[in-house]
Amino acid sequence: MTQAPTSNLLARETSPYLLQHAGNPVHWHPWDAAALARARAEDKPILLSIGYSACHWCHVMAHESFEDPATAALMNELFVNIKVDREERPDLDKIYQLAHQVLAGRGGGWPLTVFITPHDLLPYFAGTYFPSTPRYGMPTFSEVMRQVAGFYRERREDIGKQSEQLMDVMRGYGAAERATSPISPAPLDIARNQLGQLYDAEHGGFGQAPKFPHPSHIERLLRHWAATTLNGAADAQALEMALHTLMKMADGGLNDQLGGGFCRYSVDEQWMIPHFEKMLYDNGPLLGLYSQAWRISHNTLFLRVARETAQWILREMQAPEGGYYATLNADSEGEEGKYYAWTPAEVRAVLDEVEYPLFARRFGLDRAPNFEHHWHLHVFTGLRALAESFSTPPEDVLKIIDGARPKLLAAREQRIRPSRDEKIITSWNGLMIKGMAIAGRLLDEPAYLASAERALDFIRARLWRDGRLLAVYKDGRARFSAYLDDYAFLIDGILELLQARWRDGDLDFATALADTLLAHYEDKEHGGFFFTAGDHEQLIHRPKPYADEALPSGNGIAVQVLGKLGHLLNEPRYLDAAERGLLAAWNAASDLPYAHDSLLSALEDQLYPPQFIVLRGETVAMKPWRERIERYYAPRRYTLAIPNDAQALPGALAERAPRGAAVAYVCSGSQCSAPLSELSALEAELAATEVVV
Repeated sequence: MTQAPTSNLLARETSPYLLQHAGNPVHWHPWDAAALARARAEDKPILLSIGYSACHWCHVMAHESFEDPATAALMNELFVNIKVDREERPDLDKIYQLAHQVLAGRGGGWPLTVFITPHDLLPYFAGTYFPSTPRYGMPTFSEVMRQVAGFYRERREDIGKQSEQLMDVMRGYGAAERATSPISPAPLDIARNQLGQLYDAEHGGFGQAPKFPHPSHIERLLRHWAATTLNGAADAQALEMALHTLMKMADGGLNDQLGGGFCRYSVDEQWMIPHFEKMLYDNGPLLGLYSQAWRISHNTLFLRVARETAQWILREMQAPEGGYYATLNADSEGEEGKYYAWTPAEVRAVLDEVEYPLFARRFGLDRAPNFEHHWHLHVFTGLRALAESFSTPPEDVLKIIDGARPKLLAAREQRIRPSRDEKIITSWNGLMIKGMAIAGRLLDEPAYLASAERALDFIRARLWRDGRLLAVYKDGRARFSAYLDDYAFLIDGILELLQARWRDGDLDFATALADTLLAHYEDKEHGGFFFTAGDHEQLIHRPKPYADEALPSGNGIAVQVLGKLGHLLNEPRYLDAAERGLLAAWNAASDLPYAHDSLLSALEDQLYPPQFIVLRGETVAMKPWRERIERYYAPRRYTLAIPNDAQALPGALAERAPRGAAVAYVCSGSQCSAPLSELSALEAELAATEVVV
């Protein structure tokens, strides 16, 4: 029998989450060949625990159970214990979350606790958080472990039968199916109606508490409004749902009213009290959406929120080397939200006698506490109501409140901060590069574009090796083979950054990524894209996820970017792969359209080919052209402004964009207009794809 380790093996890892557990008395292993071999050699089931560093309930279970010597001794006696950071290994997380859903009959979450047979790595029992003492109507963790270990010893045959059934079900997820109906616009309208049914007309958002931001839903509504407006039957309610949701989230406690940036979700319907962790992957898409909402509505609230979100990223979430960090923890000093909560006395000590009454009324400090006997800032009173109550013009009220906020932020920064997970995750960086690029372009903020460039350059220098991406960087080490999302989201970010400014080499990098995506992730036989590469570690299941989750669907974004590259470069390989991917996902998207927003945007692009505009000329001469092109919301338009001194354009692009003083080339699909040398001549072409508000 293999000698059991005397201490756990997580100290050599780079994941902050795994390092949080390096001092546990549990004999933790990372997921690797040695751990799996030990389980097989000792014929012990595996206890797989999956979480992440900003996860509150992961911390609770760690304190209650993994730090307890008696519980750890039982774990070490009965199991080979493996700890996984779901942000490093989303492949394992997707597989075993799906298994949990099948076994438990409900959705999972974190911490995810899975008991696995050692020889085939199939789960036979799964749960999430288990308490150390009986409460919440749940068995204790120790009771669960004893029962599960006994089941493995005594009922192998039953486990084998259950495993066969489990695998039959899992094979059905993402299985190849021929489209049972022709591609049509129907899911676009169905998704709009489904979102309308879920919409909370009072507080914004979709569904009941807990409420998540769902950026993909908001984008779908904006795109639907734009499409119906262009068709002459504007769906004003779709626009209202999107903007109202953005407004309510902006005023809520979900949005950090002092420091900028959005938390993961709200525990209530009013967006008042969040789960306080801040994730990079939420804030990238939301930054882009608030910038677009500003362009549509000219509401200065959206402009302020976009800028504050971007400034928070620049201030707290970008590494000196250029990449963006992953998360801020929900907890500080062992308490969730402590860093963000106030008492009226603390606020009064910072503000003067003019500022405090206004600030207190606006943010509810004159009401009962709303969070653990403290106050978490949430807008309760609008500016007009404040102006009337205090007999002060609204613009002066806003000026006073805006003057109070940096004072309170400075005071808050003296507190013990939540910890930061400084992993740099390729896919999440792709989302933030895109968000920064949109904000930089629409808000005319060069610092945001420079930030996105630095992140892209970091990934290309540190995470792109021998024609393949790696997924995670931390402490000087790039690790783990990349996943579908890494390629798709990074291509998307590059294309958005190119739309904001041209830089030689970026389009070549995007096409290199696309070629690798096709070579290693595409299902050549049935279409669509697997989450892992063909030469990835062999696991019990190879997911092909179509639905949007907390992140947009990798399949949906892959189809979008391949279609865009295909039209831009006149490259049939990309266009054909995009069409095959859409067909492979068609049944899933048709069955539940609102859960497949990213694929619906790809469908929209397939049915109504986007407009591509290539400007070529001197930078100064092209500026008024760009300003006119950017004036209105146009989600089905993609623009490149290429200066005359650009080098080595790809062949098809070079043919469409020879040098000139300032010339526009406008294409829809494969059909291109004659070169336009007068800005006035471009006006009619623009009207077909932009919404004038």
